[in-house]
Amino acid sequence: MGFIDKIEQIDRQLLFAINGGNSPLFDTIMWWVSKPAFGIPFYLLFIFLLYKSFGWKNTFILVLFTGLAVGLADLSAKYLFKEMFERFRPSQNLEIKGQLHYVNNYHGGMYGFVSSHAANMFCIAMLLGLWLKKKKRYSLYFLLIWASLIGYSRIYLGVHYPTDVLCGALLGMSIAFLAYKIIIQTKLINFSTK
Repeated sequence: MGFIDKIEQIDRQLLFAINGGNSPLFDTIMWWVSKPAFGIPFYLLFIFLLYKSFGWKNTFILVLFTGLAVGLADLSAKYLFKEMFERFRPSQNLEIKGQLHYVNNYHGGMYGFVSSHAANMFCIAMLLGLWLKKKKRYSLYFLLIWASLIGYSRIYLGVHYPTDVLCGALLGMSIAFLAYKIIIQTKLINFSTK
């Protein structure tokens, strides 16, 4: 068995373990966590924390850069990965789709590598955590846990393999780090003062 085959085997085993550990309560929770509205309270909280740390003008710049980075992560996930690799989501894979548990009969789109949810959420988490790291010391850890929960929900729902989420997370964090470095290098914001 080759390396890629071994990774595929582990990927499927993890998918079946996570998706197979379902219950009505977790179905409801994971369905809700996977919805875009789940993030709204967190976005508002962190915009408020940015404002308290850096003022309105700097918050506007940071939110704008975050939005641009997330847009880049989303477009990259779709055009540089999903449409290039054309890896079927587990829910669209004829070999295994009948073995999965679905919530509200949701199957997602055709291709899943890489997870756009993971790319976007890890991009937001990493950027907000980096923006706030000196003012709110543990914010990055909290945000990465939040993004991980969203990524986990996508596996639980049977619409992504673990490697879809992992690679989406790496893509999102890489783009976030690049955006952070651009802000630092251009000195648009002084992160040490308000």
